[in-house]
Amino acid sequence: QVQLVESGGGLVQAGGSLRLSCAASGSIFSGNIVGWYRQASGKQRGLVASITSGGGTNYASSVKGRFTISRDNAKNTVYLQMNSLKPEDTDVYYCRWGKGPFSWTPYDYWGQGTQVTVSS
Repeated sequence: QVQLVESGGGLVQAGGSLRLSCAASGSIFSGNIVGWYRQASGKQRGLVASITSGGGTNYASSVKGRFTISRDNAKNTVYLQMNSLKPEDTDVYYCRWGKGPFSWTPYDYWGQGTQVTVSS
């Protein structure tokens, strides 16, 4: 059984920083594509950042230059460093662990979500 555990969310003032972690356990390949998504209540979940097997990264335009995704394959963990946070970054953040190295599938694994709240 695969389990994803997200941590690091919380309340922070605008301009502050948080680091999210997504730790995977179970029958999972550490090198597969992993992404962070976010979702506000009543809205569609959207990609924030992703990192492929080869270390290639992709960011939403709204977070470029402020957020950095990284991975530690030895620990089966992916991180999202969020700097210069803005109130509009307030959302529930979800980790998605892919079943392939470079692209998403309908069978990917999702974490339970962690709340990030940025106060103005």
